[in-house]
Amino acid sequence: MGSNGRTTLTRSQGTLRRSRTGTVSGYVFRVIREQLDHTQDSLAEAFGVSADTVAGWESGRRPLTSLAVGQMLAHRHRLMRMGVTPVLLLALDKALEADVLLASTLIEEEFIGPSLLGAWVMQRDLVEVLAWPLNGVTPEPMRGLDSLTRARRGPAPVRPELPAEDRRRFFRRMRRTAEEARGGDFLVRRQALYLAGYDDAPDTPAWLTEEQRAERPGDWLTEWLTARSVATVAARHGDRDRMQHFITTTLDGDDAGEAANLNYWAYWIGESPHLQLTDDFIAATGAPSWHGHKLLQHLVTSLAPDRGFFDLHTHTLWALLAARPGLLRTSSAGRALGDRLPVLLDGTEPSTRTRRELEGIRYAIRLAEA
Repeated sequence: MGSNGRTTLTRSQGTLRRSRTGTVSGYVFRVIREQLDHTQDSLAEAFGVSADTVAGWESGRRPLTSLAVGQMLAHRHRLMRMGVTPVLLLALDKALEADVLLASTLIEEEFIGPSLLGAWVMQRDLVEVLAWPLNGVTPEPMRGLDSLTRARRGPAPVRPELPAEDRRRFFRRMRRTAEEARGGDFLVRRQALYLAGYDDAPDTPAWLTEEQRAERPGDWLTEWLTARSVATVAARHGDRDRMQHFITTTLDGDDAGEAANLNYWAYWIGESPHLQLTDDFIAATGAPSWHGHKLLQHLVTSLAPDRGFFDLHTHTLWALLAARPGLLRTSSAGRALGDRLPVLLDGTEPSTRTRRELEGIRYAIRLAEA
């Protein structure tokens, strides 16, 4: 301990922590190299660096985030010329962002300056990549890529990996961030609550419920977003009753709540055209700036009765088609939805409200086809 009572890192501890800051981007870079059918040696030759440098990038020993911006852009342009899949280039960009956020959480034991969690409203493409080494779930854009399952010589990770202690440290920090932001920076608090919800610890749902009770009275949007965050995390942990309660009391029949839900979803999946620095856009009234085609496609492909979000996805889809019925006439997703509805209605046991909404969606499809 230092004389001021704060923990000081030894040189070896600092090196160990830094080696973990390139976990996600290093893994994505490895996937890119494999997709291009390069070895570490051959890619090093193409890049004009040593094979040890490439190995360091991939392992996180030499984090890509430590490269100068211009150098990283040059490497990115070189990858484009080599023919890398565009989705992987985008994933690499998000992986670099995720590593910066992970590093800000794992390296320092005490907060220094404002939390990065309050800089902007995060979207799904970043959050899924950030959560990848925490929950092992592959981000949707990368699922199904052959390079993710390509056989490798010897033992090799199949996803970005963090030591168990680092995962615990991350979730402890998210809880502490949320608790310390109570009554202060709501965006920091909300996003910390959401990320803390990826923790599979048995006490996570109870902790989130207690945090909701402890929330100081705020405006309508603050209370709406807090309720949504807690219901979402509960659903992720298998508690569908809390999500049902959220839909019934906060969305169903409430025009403001329905509009906020659609605005949130459109931004979350990247359909809204601009990054947002505050949550205020969620409560915006008037014609939204998004069209709905991407949201429709996402909701249709996400309808999975065995998942805790099934009720929310169904309700959001129902509300979207009620607000924009013309989407069914201009999107191929409508046909795919029509093909899936019989299975969803006859092969599952949805709640009464969800069944009613599925029937309403089927009727809307028939009208669009007439």
